[in-house]
Amino acid sequence: MLTLYNSLTRRVEPFEPLEGEEGEEVKMFTCGPSIYPRQYFDPLTFKGFGKLAHLDMSRWPKVKKRFHRDTYSGNRWNMGDFILWHGYKKGDTVYWDTAIGRGRPAWNVQDPAMATQTLGFSFDIFCGGEDNLVRHHDYVIAVAESVSGKIPARYWLHGAHLLVKGKKMSKSKGNVIYLDDLLKAAYTGEEIRFFMIYGHYRVRLNFSYDNLKKASEKLKRIYEMIDSIQDAGAGVQKSDDAVKELIEHLKQDFEKNMDDDLNVKQAFDGMLSALLQLTELAKLNRVTSEDTKRIIATLKSIDSVLQVFKLS
Repeated sequence: MLTLYNSLTRRVEPFEPLEGEEGEEVKMFTCGPSIYPRQYFDPLTFKGFGKLAHLDMSRWPKVKKRFHRDTYSGNRWNMGDFILWHGYKKGDTVYWDTAIGRGRPAWNVQDPAMATQTLGFSFDIFCGGEDNLVRHHDYVIAVAESVSGKIPARYWLHGAHLLVKGKKMSKSKGNVIYLDDLLKAAYTGEEIRFFMIYGHYRVRLNFSYDNLKKASEKLKRIYEMIDSIQDAGAGVQKSDDAVKELIEHLKQDFEKNMDDDLNVKQAFDGMLSALLQLTELAKLNRVTSEDTKRIIATLKSIDSVLQVFKLS
């Protein structure tokens, strides 16, 4: 059974999908006091606010305060009303004329609106960066649940940040790396994807061209093994018991590691070890053509998740 680290409970726990139900189309909605030109949400009006971040609501100030921006730097909680709607200001280029006036939805409305419009008011997993645990996702819960009365998601996964040579990626630091930069450096989409997923989502990933090169070389080793196995089996009559056992464990071990809170690195490394053994057995003419078909079919199944092997 798949287990995930749930930010809501702070535990690694079994994942049990929701029963399928038809999603409801999201209409325009507003929450909180109707004060033009801005609108806000008072968190104290929502029972259970702060449950995702495990906030101590007894520290909430008695004097009301409103926070006008979509988000703020740092990990400080804004203990007051958060913004839902930005009223139009002269010079704004993005706005809509609505029943509550001209303006645009705040970030804390945009995310739940897009999520619920696409997936319905209740779905399995909500993902985001680790910084979304501060302020944003508790706001999303308050907005979405206030509209529908349903828990938006029971599992909340928060990924660690991507660093560049040990430093946070930002325009101000001038260290932003774009996908086009990597493609121009002759890396394929599969190599870039593999670098990004080869690890664990709750562990920070440090980008450098040297690290990308190492990931690329590891993936190319897999390509070479796959080619070697695809060419094997001709004339081999009897299948080896060791081959059968390795094929059986190839997918089982991959699924076991992926079910352990999406441990892609361990899942991939286990698969690499099994493929290495199968390649050596193929060189010894102990892999039949039927074995080869089973191995490739298993790898295609695994690659439906990883999407890096380029198997047709």
